[in-house]
Amino acid sequence: MYNNVYQGKTVLVTGHTGFKGSWLSIWLTHMGAKVVGYSLDPYSDKGNFEASHLHDKLYADVRGDTRDLAHLDAVVKQYKPEIVFHLAAQALVRTSYEKPKETFETNIMGSLNIMEVMRTNECLKTAIMITSDKCYENVEQIWGYKETDRMGGEDPYSASKGCTELMLHAYRQSFFNPAKYAQHGKAVATVRAGNVIGGGDWSDNRLIPDCIRFIEAGKPIEIRNPIATRPWEHVLEPLSGYLKVGQKLLEEPVKYAQSFNFGPHISANKTVLEVARRLVAYYGKGEVIDASDPNAVHENTLLNLDVTKAYTMLQWEAKWGLQEMIEKTVDWYKEALDNKDMWDFCVKQIEEHGEHIAK
Repeated sequence: MYNNVYQGKTVLVTGHTGFKGSWLSIWLTHMGAKVVGYSLDPYSDKGNFEASHLHDKLYADVRGDTRDLAHLDAVVKQYKPEIVFHLAAQALVRTSYEKPKETFETNIMGSLNIMEVMRTNECLKTAIMITSDKCYENVEQIWGYKETDRMGGEDPYSASKGCTELMLHAYRQSFFNPAKYAQHGKAVATVRAGNVIGGGDWSDNRLIPDCIRFIEAGKPIEIRNPIATRPWEHVLEPLSGYLKVGQKLLEEPVKYAQSFNFGPHISANKTVLEVARRLVAYYGKGEVIDASDPNAVHENTLLNLDVTKAYTMLQWEAKWGLQEMIEKTVDWYKEALDNKDMWDFCVKQIEEHGEHIAK
């Protein structure tokens, strides 16, 4: 996979105890990378990190906060990673209303600290910075947002991601300018993905884990924003894009030090209500009810991503349709609820996803 560019490489993954970070760490380890994980403690003892026993497979499993520059710098100096995938973040819109200061600090300053350790450590040459599709100024347009569209955000989470993108652009232009690559030898790309689902996510206020919790508790699933439309994609879809960007940065750093969107085909942009109903139908039990709250905090209703650039430059496109991604997700939870070691199951799903991107 990916021309074996990760084989034997030391790779720093921040947020490796989280949902996306754990899947990425499994994939990289499976390809022969020496993964150094840097993260806070896992959110749940049932999540993918714990369920897959990832701790036993990593080159190093470090607990730390990306806001702690001194500690982050010490870890980079100790393990000397060549590449970083930065996923550590406060990733929930509703939580950002409860903890706005923490959200801005974590998402902006954590990313800035990655740029600082990259600027001051010769070993770290390649960065794939994961932000969000919500970094764009959302005007509820029906067509997808392109990488060149304006940054924005009405809620603290979205605004923090827009700010992060502006900061990263400044670092890329000021310190890691592709036109001056021969002088500094560093390459930075930012990547933005749609709403990701998959096995092992137990976060609060997320559709899939909330659905699983309600089903297993024998309670009806209460949908607070049923008409909201999102670009749903299985977790392996954007991760395959991030890995492709990493490969291209290693092979042609000047050309690929850019921003890229990773989202599904527009046919997978479905309402929250439809996704919940499909999940219940495949799970074989459960009930969905509309629990709309007119006084709820603001969340955008319509959001699409234009992935033409990723398709054209990376030959990347999402592989699984909505029904298949729901089935893969439910299969993980059903397997994990039997208290099984999920490492082999995760690797199997990664292999099933396959390397569908042209080399």
